[in-house]
Amino acid sequence: MKTVLNVTNKAQKGFTLIELMIVVAIIGIITTIAYPSYQGFMVDTNRGAAQADLVSLAAAMERHKAASFSYQGAAESAADTGKPDIFHQHSPSAEPYANRKYDLYISEASGSAYLLEAKPVSGTPQAGDGNVGFYSDGRRAWDANNNGTYNASEFCWNC
Repeated sequence: MKTVLNVTNKAQKGFTLIELMIVVAIIGIITTIAYPSYQGFMVDTNRGAAQADLVSLAAAMERHKAASFSYQGAAESAADTGKPDIFHQHSPSAEPYANRKYDLYISEASGSAYLLEAKPVSGTPQAGDGNVGFYSDGRRAWDANNNGTYNASEFCWNC
């Protein structure tokens, strides 16, 4: 009598190494494409927060003028220019100072006019984004080409 072995091939379950490597490669390609877009979105978002903080600083400047009849003396140590003493010194102002993306400055101040600026913090993604400015007459500027001055075409926040 012959003994017949009943050998059945059971189907293997799982992924092969090649299939896993293909998935990893696809995820890497998608990440390579998506990450720069995400970074650009975050830079734009942080610039928007700086613009909002400049408007709030401008309101604080107006309160300071109502109390002292001048825009002068609103910076630290009652100076005319420098980091503000009447508002947060960084942006986004809702976050801790360690997470700042911009430093806020009173760049010019006289009895009747001022220039407020948000300057990007080095070492952050904002570093090459250019200063954002707000003038007492309502003009808004963004140094989009990051050359240190506001050209005529840069007197807007969404250039």
